[in-house]
Amino acid sequence: MVISRQQESPECDIFINKVKLKQTEKFKYLGTIISNDGKTNREISSRTAQAKINFQKMKTILTNKHISIETRKRALQCYIEPVLMYGCEAWTISKQIQIN
Repeated sequence: MVISRQQESPECDIFINKVKLKQTEKFKYLGTIISNDGKTNREISSRTAQAKINFQKMKTILTNKHISIETRKRALQCYIEPVLMYGCEAWTISKQIQIN
């Protein structure tokens, strides 16, 4: 993959044992989506979706009135927040993402 700000990525030819490697637009590395445009829109959307899925899985616990609010907040901080915020230090936030 070639990371570039240009609309079309430059073609890059890399060969291993005379076999040309396929160039890709995005891939997942250590759980983070890396795209050829260098933007983090896909990563942020992916993290948000994963956090929503985890919330839905724990909804019975997180919305249970018989469990104290402090315990529910700690469960949220332990199980949902890390999924959402993983790698956020490297995210580039644009106005478009900020509004959504």
